[in-house]
Amino acid sequence: MVAKAMVAGIMAAAERCRWSLRIGGGWMKRLAFLMAMTAVLPGLANSSRAQAETPTASAHGSAPLFSRPDLDHRQVSLAAYRGKVVVLNFWATWCAPCLMEMPRFVEWQQQYGGRGLQVIGVSMDDEATPVRAAYKKLGLNYPVLMGDEKLGQMYGGVLGLPVTFLIDAQGKIRFKHEGAVDLSAMEREIQSLLPGPGSFQHP
Repeated sequence: MVAKAMVAGIMAAAERCRWSLRIGGGWMKRLAFLMAMTAVLPGLANSSRAQAETPTASAHGSAPLFSRPDLDHRQVSLAAYRGKVVVLNFWATWCAPCLMEMPRFVEWQQQYGGRGLQVIGVSMDDEATPVRAAYKKLGLNYPVLMGDEKLGQMYGGVLGLPVTFLIDAQGKIRFKHEGAVDLSAMEREIQSLLPGPGSFQHP
């Protein structure tokens, strides 16, 4: 009964955050990890101060570098975008909140690309076929690459989707958003990181 209550609590919290969690395949391991973590939460709470002092990918640290091919087999290297503001979005085709926010990313890439914005999508789907279909259907104008558990772990573990990181021109993570969020607020954060109109010069 206790185990069932813990699972119910996890799923209820996920629903409140409007995260998309998938049970099955590699994602079963992530759910098992969440269940295991509930058993050690009291101990973690006692050491919260020590954890807060530990640099992580979501605590204004440097964004972990990666290099992977996109859907068109062109290499996408995060280091190549140094000097630009990067919107790094982890998503999946089965994630409804992900699909709802992506048209805004298309608008931002078009509107702010000239000022140094670059959106990069990381699909956590198991296969590329549905990702290619979604790419075409949504008319995405930014690179999308296939992610996996290793890449997710580099960014602190991607247990729910969508997860979006805003990375500044110096390669530092400035904001992290989990689940469905206020996109207008995210846009204001992006604007705060971008240089003024006409002042962007790619290094």
